[in-house]
Amino acid sequence: MIDDLDLDNLDHIAQADPGQMLEAVASSGAQIRRSIDVIDREVMAQVAAEGKPRAIIVAGMGGSGVSGEVLAAVAGPSSSIPIVVERTHHLPGWVSPIDMVIAVSCSGSTEETLSVADEAGRRGARLVTVGAAGSPIEEISSRAASSVHLAIDAQGRMPRASLWTIATPLLMLANELGVTDISDADLNVTADLMDEISVESGVTVPSLENTAKTLGLSIAESLPMLWGTGAIGRAATGRFMAQLAENAKLPAIYGGLPEVGHNQIVAFDGVLAKRTDADLFRDRVEQSADRLLHLVLMRDDAEHEAVTKRVNVIKDIVADRGIPMTELHARGEHRLTRLATLTVLTDWASVYAAIAMGIDPTPIGPINQLKAGLK
Repeated sequence: MIDDLDLDNLDHIAQADPGQMLEAVASSGAQIRRSIDVIDREVMAQVAAEGKPRAIIVAGMGGSGVSGEVLAAVAGPSSSIPIVVERTHHLPGWVSPIDMVIAVSCSGSTEETLSVADEAGRRGARLVTVGAAGSPIEEISSRAASSVHLAIDAQGRMPRASLWTIATPLLMLANELGVTDISDADLNVTADLMDEISVESGVTVPSLENTAKTLGLSIAESLPMLWGTGAIGRAATGRFMAQLAENAKLPAIYGGLPEVGHNQIVAFDGVLAKRTDADLFRDRVEQSADRLLHLVLMRDDAEHEAVTKRVNVIKDIVADRGIPMTELHARGEHRLTRLATLTVLTDWASVYAAIAMGIDPTPIGPINQLKAGLK
């Protein structure tokens, strides 16, 4: 049974989050600052000195792979070269020595990423590996003819809780290459605003004043449908979906506007969207088990005007059907800042959703079982 008061009970929160996932989320801004301080800028300058590649392929899985989505979304339509995210064992057939492969693995030992890094080396592509020092991915990098390794330290955090430790070196490298414009000042402004959101979302802030807690409670009682506007919003929904899966052990549907208006929107007339008058008087445990849809709109205010028009119509459609909806807006000027502000808020919400349902957000039992079965 979900009790709204649990998220305002500090003792309950501490017991429900023994792995301190909330503390890890709160470190997001600090992760950016630390990366700025410790990243090997000489190595990045060495990479940049070889010139801009034809394309960048970011290879990574899970929480590490999200860093590629961050880079692609932040670079956006102004990027001077294509940025492709690869989440399999193989590189696209067109990758050649004039392209750059960035293989990202927080642990440095992710099977799929190691496979791609090794293939990049054999093809002679420019290879940049990002991962733990002394790890297998650094060893692969050392064997490749045209490669460098950028060492990162997650300081004991799980990959999904280390997004900004992983993503910041990619963003800085893209700036060095002239692929996008992200200065240290932009990174610091972003970190400051992320800290501000973490304060607003913190455990001591009551639910009635805490957007992250309110969203977490709403999500815990629903099947979330996450829709984003623009590349920023789309990337944020993908991250939120993954965080809900790993932290709250809760499935979610996600996508970007305008595409979802051509397919997913029809689910508003399905069985998971219907709520009868009798539902209002049903036992809360049964109601929660129904997992009725809850739409979360994650908006980048730089969205296309045609998308804004669609959002306004969608609000009417949702209201007509009595489907609950939460609307979130990105904050800040830089594309990075706008993405980061949506991400850190929903990271908090995913952990609060877990706690509200009585689920420990840290363990990843099925993932560990899958890995064990593959050995």
